[in-house]
Amino acid sequence: MFQSPAINPDIVPLTAALNPAQKEAVTAPPEHRLVLAGAGSGKTRVLVHRIGWLVAVENISPHSILAVTFTNKAAAEMRGRIEQLINVPVRTMWVGTFHGIAHRMLRLHWREAKLPQNFQILDSDDQQRLVKRILRSLDMPDEQWPPKLVTAFINAQKDEGRRPASLADQGDYAQRQLVRAYTAYQAQCESAGLVDFAELLLRAFELCRDVPEIQAHYRARFRHILVDEFQDTNTLQYAWLRVLAGESGVLFAVGDDDQSIYSWRGAKVENMVRLSRDFPGAEVIRLEQNYRSTGTILKAANGLIAKNSSRLGKNLWTEDGEGAPIQLYAAFNEYDEAEFVVNRMREHLDGRTRHADLAVLYRSNAQSRVLEETLIRQRLPYRIYGGLRFFERMEVKDALAYLRLISNREDDGSFERTVNTPTRGIGATTIERLRQIAREGGMSLWKAAVGAGAVLGRSAGNLKQFIDLIEGLAKETAGEPLSKIMELTIERSGLRDHYKKEKGEQAESRLENLDELINATRGFERPPEDDELDPLNSFLAHAALEAGEGQALAGEDCVQLMTLHSAKGLEFPIVFMVGVENGLFPNQRALDEGNLEEERRLCYVGITRARQQLYISYAEVRRVHGTEQIGSPSIFLRDIPPECVVETRPRAGVLRPSFTGAARNSGNGYGGYGTREPRPRYGEGYNLQRPVIATAQTYGGFKLGAQVRHLKFGEGTIVSFDGDGDRTQVEVRFASAGTKRLMLSQANLQAV
Repeated sequence: MFQSPAINPDIVPLTAALNPAQKEAVTAPPEHRLVLAGAGSGKTRVLVHRIGWLVAVENISPHSILAVTFTNKAAAEMRGRIEQLINVPVRTMWVGTFHGIAHRMLRLHWREAKLPQNFQILDSDDQQRLVKRILRSLDMPDEQWPPKLVTAFINAQKDEGRRPASLADQGDYAQRQLVRAYTAYQAQCESAGLVDFAELLLRAFELCRDVPEIQAHYRARFRHILVDEFQDTNTLQYAWLRVLAGESGVLFAVGDDDQSIYSWRGAKVENMVRLSRDFPGAEVIRLEQNYRSTGTILKAANGLIAKNSSRLGKNLWTEDGEGAPIQLYAAFNEYDEAEFVVNRMREHLDGRTRHADLAVLYRSNAQSRVLEETLIRQRLPYRIYGGLRFFERMEVKDALAYLRLISNREDDGSFERTVNTPTRGIGATTIERLRQIAREGGMSLWKAAVGAGAVLGRSAGNLKQFIDLIEGLAKETAGEPLSKIMELTIERSGLRDHYKKEKGEQAESRLENLDELINATRGFERPPEDDELDPLNSFLAHAALEAGEGQALAGEDCVQLMTLHSAKGLEFPIVFMVGVENGLFPNQRALDEGNLEEERRLCYVGITRARQQLYISYAEVRRVHGTEQIGSPSIFLRDIPPECVVETRPRAGVLRPSFTGAARNSGNGYGGYGTREPRPRYGEGYNLQRPVIATAQTYGGFKLGAQVRHLKFGEGTIVSFDGDGDRTQVEVRFASAGTKRLMLSQANLQAV
C-alpha cells in the first residue's frame, strides 16, 4: 500500500480552515462529485485540499491523480499550493492544463499516436502562416477565403472531434471548399510532423480512445481525475475526460455554471448537466459562502442570475456586513460617464485606496477610448488588462496608416502597412523589389511604385489599383469633414469587409473599434487657428501621441481597464461597470435573438468582481456606428433588487429616468458631480423600461446637453451647471480641449 506522506507541519491541518460545505467536498468518499462553486467561494482551496486529503488520508498515490485546469497561471498556482500542502514533489504528478497534459502524453507515446518523435508544435501565428500557404496552393484567394476564417473553421472542427473525412458533403459549396482546405492542411501537418494546439487535444483523445493498451494504462493509473473550471470544457475535452475515467475512474469536477461565458470559444455549459447523466451517482455539493464581496453586492448578483432558467442553482451569502449600496449613474453621454468614473476615482484616491484597487469593466473594447482619454488628461496611471490601448489595436493602426498615406505619400511605413492590407496580391517579393528601387533612386516607396510598373510583372496591375485607390480617396475626400474622410477611407480601402470576414466576437470587436475611430475624429472637425495643423494632421498627431503615452508597466500601481470577459477570475475593492445599456450590454445580437442567458452570466461575473463598492453607469445618449443614439438602461438592471441600489445624481438634463412624484426628484438640477443630497432608493418609481424627455432648466439661455462654441476651446457639450445668478459656473466637455469649468457670465459661449 502507498505510504501516506506527512502533512507540512507549517500548514493548518487539512480541514481546520474550511467551512462546512468546503469540508464536505474535501472529505467526501472517493466517488464522483460535482462541486458547484460560486464566485469567491474558495474553489481552488477545495481542489487543492481535496488532493491533499486523497494523498494524506485516503492513502491514494499522488501518481494516480490527474489534475487539470485551463491556464498556465492557474496550473502553476495549483502546483505551488499542492507542494506547500503535502511533502510530495509536484513535478512527479500530472498537474497542468489540458494542452500541457496532452502534450506530455503525446511525447511519451509518439509512436502510438502516429507522430514523429521530434514533432513540432505550431503556435497561432505559425498555424496562420501555414494556412495562408495552403490556400495559395489551392487557388483560394484571401479576399474570398480569409486565412483567419479558414483557421477558425479547422480549429472548431477539431474541438468537436471531427476529422476532414468525417465531414459529410452537404451540397454547400463554401463548406466543401473549407473541408478541402482542412484536408490539405491536415496532409501538410502530417508530412511535416506539425501539431497545432487543437491537434494536441484531438490526437491525445484519439490515442486514449483508439489504442487499447494506452487506454488501459491510463485508466489504471489515473484513478482520480480532478478538473477546475469545469464549466469551460468543450466537446472534445469532455469526451477525453470520459475516456480517461472509463468505468473505474473517479471524477471530481469543480465549476460554476453561472460563470460560463465562453461559448464563443466552444465551451459547453451543458457539460455541467451531462456530468450527472454520464457519471451515475455523481453528487452535487454547493459552495455558497462568499469570501469576497459585501452582502449587498451578493444580493444584487443573486437577484440577477436567478432570472436564468437553465442553471443548477445556488445562492451566494457572506458572514460580512451588507456594505455600501451599489451606485447607479445615468450619464448624459459617454464623455460624461468617463468624467464621472474618473472623478469618483479621485475621491477614493484621497484616502488609503491605491490605483490598483480600481477597475473599470466594459462589454466592448471600443468603449476604452473615451475612458483612456479622460484618464490621460487627468494624469491617472492606467493599464489595459490583457489587451492593447485603443490607438495600438491592429485595425485602428491599419485605418490610420491609410489616413497618413493620403496626407503624405512619402510615408514609407504607412505605404508598407497598407499596400497589401487587405490582401491585393502584392507579396513580399514585390515589396522587396520596391525597396531596392527606392534605395537605388533615393526616393520614397510611393514614387518607386508609381514608376516601377514595367519591371514588376504580374503584380504591376495590383499595385496600380492600390495607387489609384489612394489617389481617388484623396480627391474624393478633399474638403470633407474629418469623420467623413475616415468613414470613406475605411469603406473604400476594404478594411471593413476584410475584418467582417473574420466572424465571431473578434470580428465584432474590430468593427466596433473602427466605428469608434470615426467617432474619435469628430472632435477635430473645426477650422484651425493660424498656428494649428489642419484637422486631418491634427488628429493624426493626437493619435500618435496617445499611442506613445505608454501604459503603466506590469506591477505598477495603476487603474485597471478591461473587458468583462477578461475580468473573470479577478477581483477588486472598487469596480465601475460602464455602458450598462440595452444594445451594448446586453449586446444587440443577444437582444435580437432573445438569447440573454450568457449575457446575463457575464453581468453576474462583472458584479461579483467587486469586493467593497460597485458603480454601474449607462449613457442616455451614446454615439454608436457614427450616429448619436438614445440609450435606455439595460434590462439587467431590472433584475437587481431595488434595495441594493441608490441612484447617484438623477439627471436634470436632456434625458433622464422618470420618477413618480416631484418629491422623488430631489436633485439640485445642476448635474454637478459633488452633490450630496439624499437620493431616491433605486426602484422607487424608477422606470427602467424607457427614458423620458425631461424639462431642462435653462441658465443664461443654455441648458444641459447643449452644443456650444468657445472662442479658444472650440466646440463642446454642456455637462453641468453649478451656482446661480452671476456666480453660475458651467462645465463644458470640449472635443479637443477636454472638460473646462467656466464662469457662465464671462465665457461668451455661442450656441451651435
